[in-house]
Amino acid sequence: MSTQDRLSLYSRNQLKLGLFGANCSSGRAVTKVPERWSGSWDDCLRLARMADAAGIEFMLPVGRWKGYGGDTDYQGETLETVTWAAGLLGATQRLTVFGTVHAPLIHPLIAAKQFVTADHIGQGRFGLNIVCGWNEGEFDMFGATMREHEARYDYAQEWFDTIRLAWSAAEDCDFQGKFIQVRQARAKPKPYGGSRPIVMNAGASPTGQAFAIRNCDALFSMTPKGKLQEFTAHVANVKALARRGGRQIDVYTVAVVTCRPTQREAAEYYRHWVIDNADWAAVDRIMAMRGVTRERFPDDFEERRHHQANGMGGLPIVGDPDTVTRELAQIAAAGAKGIALSFVNYLDELPFFREEVLPRLARMGLRETE
Repeated sequence: MSTQDRLSLYSRNQLKLGLFGANCSSGRAVTKVPERWSGSWDDCLRLARMADAAGIEFMLPVGRWKGYGGDTDYQGETLETVTWAAGLLGATQRLTVFGTVHAPLIHPLIAAKQFVTADHIGQGRFGLNIVCGWNEGEFDMFGATMREHEARYDYAQEWFDTIRLAWSAAEDCDFQGKFIQVRQARAKPKPYGGSRPIVMNAGASPTGQAFAIRNCDALFSMTPKGKLQEFTAHVANVKALARRGGRQIDVYTVAVVTCRPTQREAAEYYRHWVIDNADWAAVDRIMAMRGVTRERFPDDFEERRHHQANGMGGLPIVGDPDTVTRELAQIAAAGAKGIALSFVNYLDELPFFREEVLPRLARMGLRETE
């Protein structure tokens, strides 16, 4: 099992594609439309098998413990991500499945063992998405203290260093840090096939990005709408910083797809789910939790609300198959190695995307024909 196979997600496709947020009720669409995603295990299992057969490279869950209220209690029902990943890995053949894990909420030795177990179930197809946390209400559920921003990453560094020690060939090892101390730790088996899981992080601050560049194989970054030049510069900068530190890192991004046979149908459905039927009470609560108020952002507050309703801030891609393909290709040309996609209803919408968009990406040389 080579590290390169893991980093390429077992695919020769130039542009990697994944599905984001399917472990949560409503997925990433803050909407009240009745066809919104269920997040149930049965639907997740069907989706994983469909994605696996279509050649989709990965599934990435959201680490969520508490819903956001509103009429739908947005993301109020969620499946825990590591056990979710283990179940999906056992039911698929090629798909890489990530666990999204809040470092401060689980001891690193327990986490390391869970990750290795999932990795063996998937024969090297488990990936780790490290989250330091921002939602204080979720931390309160665990009686855990939300550290100051810089200290969150100091803790995450010790947490991941402990996991890497557990994954290494060392036996009966000690770790003495400021936050974490382990004595005579033993962790067997090691990750599958003699290499380790692919690791990602989505830090947006300079400290978060520095953590990813120092430790991770992939950094997830948002692509601002209409600002592909900025995203291109960001990718180049991240890669340059990694090279300076003697490392390589890929940049992935997030998009919310509304694809229909015609541009008009896509635009009409987008307006239907993200504007006419948004769960505005949930949207406003999320924004308030993040300090985004009308007083602080008077000029673009409504634009921010719509952006939040659309997939928690993911890049909206709305159009017919040609338009969707073109926009995905533009993101790839900006330097993104992969894109995590979400839909209002993944099972309903993935077949059309598979039949119409994937072949177009293949004709552009970004994907191989399945």
